Amino acid sequence: MQEYRVEEKPGMTVLDALVEVQRRQDPTLAFRYACRVGMCGSCAMVVNGRERWACRTLLSALRSQTVTVRPLYHFPLIRDLVVDMAPFVEKMKAVRAAFVPAMGTPEFARIGGESRERREIDSTLQCIGCGACLSACTLAAHDPRFPGPAALNRAFTLMADSRDGGKADRWAPLLSEDALWRCHAQANCT
Repeated sequence: MQEYRVEEKPGMTVLDALVEVQRRQDPTLAFRYACRVGMCGSCAMVVNGRERWACRTLLSALRSQTVTVRPLYHFPLIRDLVVDMAPFVEKMKAVRAAFVPAMGTPEFARIGGESRERREIDSTLQCIGCGACLSACTLAAHDPRFPGPAALNRAFTLMADSRDGGKADRWAPLLSEDALWRCHAQANCT
């Protein structure tokens, strides 16, 4: 652990503070960020013991003089706050969480925004693949074969998508003893 002091400014986020530290105190401090507006998820990290996006977490909202920042749990550490996201991708592959076009489906088939099908999967489409849910999942810490919340969410979305043709191949990994039945529904991932 390394300690830094930053003068809090109005509207300052954890990411702003990290950039300040990197520019003025420790140019070797490594962390990821891209969009700075909560759309890419690359700045996901554990802030004061909870998974958050650094770009969307205001220092003032933390109500603490000391802010602890650490890398996501359950990922190999590359350096400082940067983790290797390869396990996240592997978990997606394990449940076959990639779209497979169904035979005979038009190339650009659409699901209307007001359709029942779209309403069923709408909330699941908000996942941006940042890995925060996997970090927060206590089961992922104890069972490396458990695919985790993001992979299960993506698989559910595809199972509900009428355009997807990979449903039959997806059932076996989803119904294995290490997938759906393993989730303890503690909701740490939310």
